Amino acid sequence: MVVVWFFCTNAILKSYAQKTKRYRQALPKLVPTKLPSMLHYQTVPVTPFEQNCSIVWCDQTHQAAIIDPGGDLDLLIATAQKLGVTLEQIWITHAHVDHAAATQELADRLGLPIIGPHPGDQFWIDGLPMAAATYGFPPARPFKPTRWLKDGDTVSLGEHVLQVRHCPGHTPGHVVFYSAEMKRAFVGDVLFAGSIGRTDFPQGNHADLINSITQRLWPMGNDTVFIPGHGPESSFGVERVRNPYVAGT
Repeated sequence: MVVVWFFCTNAILKSYAQKTKRYRQALPKLVPTKLPSMLHYQTVPVTPFEQNCSIVWCDQTHQAAIIDPGGDLDLLIATAQKLGVTLEQIWITHAHVDHAAATQELADRLGLPIIGPHPGDQFWIDGLPMAAATYGFPPARPFKPTRWLKDGDTVSLGEHVLQVRHCPGHTPGHVVFYSAEMKRAFVGDVLFAGSIGRTDFPQGNHADLINSITQRLWPMGNDTVFIPGHGPESSFGVERVRNPYVAGT
């Protein structure tokens, strides 16, 4: 009886193994599903002016750009490390001291290229040391952009491309970074929730600013959320209704 039981058990196992082999051979080859890459961002207020510096990154490559590093570099670098991303580019909307004072220092620390702003802000770049001293910032150095930007340019990050719009008015060389896939625009000091950028600085121009908002920002869509240089986020649709400076435009 023992011999028969052993023989039957082996026969069953052999049959099972053959059936399993045939089943596996009949299965289609499985191709891993690649989820679409996405952009993310984290905004970190820096300097006594609480300027909204943003870290933007691709979740597939973990490559990141930092927009307007005005100061507090240790905080910004620590934030990038906590997010698990690698800073690879610096993007500048405009060269006012609270947005650009720490640009050259960060570029030197991490060996990063500086992208932007538009050449119209060269005199603001040259004036960074004096502006830093005037407003009580740590010493700041002028920087030389690796690449100047103009209207219609694009910037790339990992697998993503953002559009560049030249939006003068607050400064003559101000640019905005727009992601159509995220429906997000990093607008610097062009527009705020409930307000607009100042135009009483040298080479500021109110008419140019309003034109930049209505002709460059509004076409991005009412559902586009913007990250301003200061204060909370809002959407273009909300500002077209509620912002007293541009409502109805």
